[in-house]
Amino acid sequence: MKKRHQQKLVVLTVFLFLTLNLPLLLLFDSSDSILGIPLFYIYIFSIWAFSIIATLIIVKRYYE
Repeated sequence: MKKRHQQKLVVLTVFLFLTLNLPLLLLFDSSDSILGIPLFYIYIFSIWAFSIIATLIIVKRYYE
């Protein structure tokens, strides 16, 4: 894997660290819900799914 692809994974890691940090998580910690699912869970699982898809794209596309 080339250096620039490793850098993309590092940027993704920093992004995930910032989005899963406590002050940002507390913004979504409310009693609101969408289709009966609390907003907090939707936020956590959407960030989790995004991280898996982004990592898959980076690794598949740039694997050498």
